[in-house]
Amino acid sequence: MSKRILITGAAGFLGSHLCDRFIKEGYQVVAMDNLITGDIKNIEHLFPLKEFEYYHHDVSKFIHVPGNLDYILHFASPASPIDYLKIPIQTLKVGSLGTHNCLGLAKDKKARILVASTSEVYGDPAVHPQTEEYWGNVNPVGPRGVYDEAKRFQEAITMAYHTYHGVETRIVRIFNTYGPRMRLNDGRALPAFIGQALRGEDLTVFGDGSQTRSFCYVDDLIEGIYRLLLSDYAMPVNIGNPHEISLKDFAEEILKLTGASVKITYKPLPVDDPKQRQPDITKAKNILGWEPKTGRAEGLKKTYEYFKNLSSEEWYKLPKEFTKQK
Repeated sequence: MSKRILITGAAGFLGSHLCDRFIKEGYQVVAMDNLITGDIKNIEHLFPLKEFEYYHHDVSKFIHVPGNLDYILHFASPASPIDYLKIPIQTLKVGSLGTHNCLGLAKDKKARILVASTSEVYGDPAVHPQTEEYWGNVNPVGPRGVYDEAKRFQEAITMAYHTYHGVETRIVRIFNTYGPRMRLNDGRALPAFIGQALRGEDLTVFGDGSQTRSFCYVDDLIEGIYRLLLSDYAMPVNIGNPHEISLKDFAEEILKLTGASVKITYKPLPVDDPKQRQPDITKAKNILGWEPKTGRAEGLKKTYEYFKNLSSEEWYKLPKEFTKQK
């Protein structure tokens, strides 16, 4: 009998790719999303499949899934600055209440759960590259604190369920990832640059552009998550591409890729924006036998083709408006 897996945040960028991967691997996939930042179009191709079912639900509220569950992937959360700055309370609730509900479900179903943490737990790091043993440099009351601290709490409660209740848990710390199904308007560097190039606008770099990021192609990330879920390792693991690049150089790569005849403009750096971001993936290599395979040039070409083939209406689409959260 095939294994059954619940994926929260299933209509999001990463969640939808995880749905595809686990369907391909022969799993029964239960998808859950309240579509506050996800898009049903990301998973609508799966609706005709008998191996796929979808629940429109907010995991911050009590979760009920009938039947057995072997695994849970908890990927429900706003993940871009535009989103979590507009819906800070919802961001905190999905990281705390939502994670608590998912862990309770895992305990009840005797399922293994993997929670999606982030490199943002390291804050603006004083250690470079970032190893899993680094505790971070986070401002809990800054504008980014709602996301950073939600994820740090998420890791803490996950480990508590592991040690106190004996729940099988896994924690992945995800570094910057890109690929098809990203939103052009989500505020992160790669879709922002490509969106501006497609619209014929100047590319906006914040600060002097010397801050660095490390970009991992989505297929590589999904492979790392798959291996971590099926591993026997319960402590956090960095999954990302250690090839670091400055945002100024990255913007120039995007200009070359798109052929856009625009220039780079500079604006002040946002509060608490990390100056460096590079994963140490020694653990992923040693424990999972994993490292990224897709070079940035190849990944960017695939991503640009995806964005270029969207309708021009999508190029100009504004970010979602959110109602105030209680």
